[in-house]
Amino acid sequence: MDSWFQTEQIDENTFVISEEKHWEQTHCYLLLGSKKALLIDTGLGVANIKKVAELITDLPIEVVTTHIHWDHIGGHKYFDFIYVHEAEVEWLAQFPVPRSVVVSNLLKYPCEFPADFRAEDYNIYHGKPSVILVDDSKIDIGNRSIRVVHTPGHSPGHICLYEEERQYLYTGDLVYEGCLYAFYPTTDPVLFMKSIKKVKQLPVQRLLPAHHSLQIPVTLLEEIDNGFEQIMSAGKLAQGNGIFDFQYFKIHI
Repeated sequence: MDSWFQTEQIDENTFVISEEKHWEQTHCYLLLGSKKALLIDTGLGVANIKKVAELITDLPIEVVTTHIHWDHIGGHKYFDFIYVHEAEVEWLAQFPVPRSVVVSNLLKYPCEFPADFRAEDYNIYHGKPSVILVDDSKIDIGNRSIRVVHTPGHSPGHICLYEEERQYLYTGDLVYEGCLYAFYPTTDPVLFMKSIKKVKQLPVQRLLPAHHSLQIPVTLLEEIDNGFEQIMSAGKLAQGNGIFDFQYFKIHI
């Protein structure tokens, strides 16, 4: 189990727990406050992320969900206290994609899964949130406040988490180096572009993505915004127009 996750310390009270062996290369962030800890997403759920988090802190751990996609809620089953945006409460109760499709995606490329992992036993988490979030909700973990920024486009209730004191932006699937997805029926490329413009207004010193490279420049926000602008100017900002390739990212609509 321990070799499945990789942990890295970002600052004195902020850690990233990653699943680098899998093609999704998921990143979950553990934020330590004076009263409790906050885990941003829980990854694939093929191993127990709670055990790893508890090696870092003995504080009570709450989970905040950037969005209800299978690769972000896999480990929710290990936790009792979960935050979800209001637009995806129903998705948490009943995931909108069949289990067979999820498992197919999970096994899409060869991977050295944990020894005790069995794909036939893999199930999608479902449950009820402990707290329902809206845009500009605040999560206080003791001497540390996290603001919810509703950023729909990749999914209806997608959120980024903004930490003003550190000027960290935890971007979920809104910003990362790789292919940005806005082609699913539940996605919206126009809202995606608007969400990029929304977070561009925030003073940000560091972007902390949910996938792939952790070392991404803040300028990637401007580059993605420019990419969407180019697609819009070409009259192609609508689903079905394919994949647009830029230097450090792609946009699939």
